[in-house]
Amino acid sequence: MFIRNKYPRLLLFSTLLFFYAKLANAQIEQNDQENVRAYFIETLQQIADPVLISLSRNELRLKMPIEMAANPYGRREEVSHLEAFGRTLSGIAPWLELGPDDTEEGQLREKYIQLCLAGIKNATDPEGPDYLNFDKDDQALVDAAFFAQGLLRAPTQLWERLDAKTQQNVLQSLKNSRVISPPYTNWLLFTGMVEAAILKFEGKADLVRIEYALHKHNEWYLGDGVYGDGPEFHWDYYNSYVIQPMMLDILNVLKEKEEEELKDYRYDSFIEEYPETLKKAQRYAEIQENLIAPDGTYPPIGRSLAYRFGAFQLLSQIALFQELPEEIAPAQVRGALHAVINKHMEAEDMFDQEGWLTLGFYGHQPEIAEPYISTGSLYLCTEVFLALGLPPEAPFWSAPAEDWTQKKIWSN
Repeated sequence: MFIRNKYPRLLLFSTLLFFYAKLANAQIEQNDQENVRAYFIETLQQIADPVLISLSRNELRLKMPIEMAANPYGRREEVSHLEAFGRTLSGIAPWLELGPDDTEEGQLREKYIQLCLAGIKNATDPEGPDYLNFDKDDQALVDAAFFAQGLLRAPTQLWERLDAKTQQNVLQSLKNSRVISPPYTNWLLFTGMVEAAILKFEGKADLVRIEYALHKHNEWYLGDGVYGDGPEFHWDYYNSYVIQPMMLDILNVLKEKEEEELKDYRYDSFIEEYPETLKKAQRYAEIQENLIAPDGTYPPIGRSLAYRFGAFQLLSQIALFQELPEEIAPAQVRGALHAVINKHMEAEDMFDQEGWLTLGFYGHQPEIAEPYISTGSLYLCTEVFLALGLPPEAPFWSAPAEDWTQKKIWSN
């Protein structure tokens, strides 16, 4: 039996109120999502500006302070500048590869593209005051690799827009690093990454260096998404700092070249293994997401903690590739990485008075730095921003906020 409502106006008002509330909440969520992306960009700018602006003016050597660990080894002053630029370039590149457009963000990207193009030119000009070191001290190989990785991540904006002379200077600078022999560890991937960039941009390279690096890391796979750093297991974040991101980026170059230069080489096995390599990376990305506590903290374990939130490079890269495991929603990764970045940025002394990063994990803690760490090393933290290479309309940025795994667990 139909019962007439005694309060039709109240019912109508309640219904309208409900829909207005939903509309308002949707607007708040949309604003929150836009604010998170803006926060990522603003934080990346804050970190990258001293490096990119100084180098674009040929003033990086002049202005960059070099803070070192208490007992440094090697010529840190000789390598720290390339560390700062190569690592910053690697982290900012996917965002820049979106290219300029008529939006405020698109115009901002063009500003940073121009800064990076000027920086690449100055860094590889043998006659310039900021010509960087690609061949003196073993550490130069490491950051030649990060520099190469940055170019590979933004070929349209950071390679094709270079003038021909600068392109040749870049290739020569990368080749200069060949005099450095890597130890039997993750360093094999640095030689592989350099050669992958040379292969991509020149069409030929020392392919044995690529093959050896990939072959050994396949041997060093330990299970559950984790590779050894060499034959042994290290409980740290090097699977994310270096190993899995570089393996994926090298393999992507091989896939591109499969029907060209590589047709006469026996690389089919590596290319065929790409899905399995990606599957391993997805598992490690899932582990990384699980490590992030509700307040954005995570276990400070192992070497190179001064790289700060660069520890989550792989999680951000898998999000960039839009290859997150089915169990991990893009929005929960956005929230988790936002929490991690914000937690680190709370520390008042993370930067010096001129805006350069200071040695430490949470703020200025120079005693936490290993002997190979200096100011330039710290800019590996920019790798957490890889997901900015996804456009704003991608689900990572546009989907409604969602709690990440630990936040779900601890809130019952």
